[in-house]
Amino acid sequence: MAAVNHDRYDDAYLRKILRNTKTIAMVGLSANWNRPSYFAAKYLLDRGYKVIPVNPAAAGQEILGQKVYGSLAELPQKADMVDIFRNSEAAGPITDDAIEHGAKVVWMQLGVRNDEAAKRAEDAGIKVVMNRCPKIEHSRLSGTIEWHGIASGVISSKKRAL
Repeated sequence: MAAVNHDRYDDAYLRKILRNTKTIAMVGLSANWNRPSYFAAKYLLDRGYKVIPVNPAAAGQEILGQKVYGSLAELPQKADMVDIFRNSEAAGPITDDAIEHGAKVVWMQLGVRNDEAAKRAEDAGIKVVMNRCPKIEHSRLSGTIEWHGIASGVISSKKRAL
């Protein structure tokens, strides 16, 4: 696999990943409707992707009508992509789980970057994207980003002061 510049991704690289992905295990998906992970999952579900929530605190429940699993090892099927909505440190062990799971892609969300984990995944033949959101990239590449809540001020990962 050719070396990937993780500071700037070619549109063709991202487009190919998004076209070839059918099933996404979203690690850290929140049941809270105003969290970025919830908004991203809803968008991806609405675009035909199968999204499997992975959240140990909500295992056995449902988010957006999808059964929640406690870990990648518990999934009933192989996910093409593991989308990581956790911090950069947590991305390391999750990437190792994704390698063991047999995912084709490890995607670390905005603000999440772990170069050591990325190298392990790439050495295992897995494509890696860091510090990007598949929902935003899908919207951008399809030319509909302005329709999907970007810069709306409604969705935030930060706690708001009262």
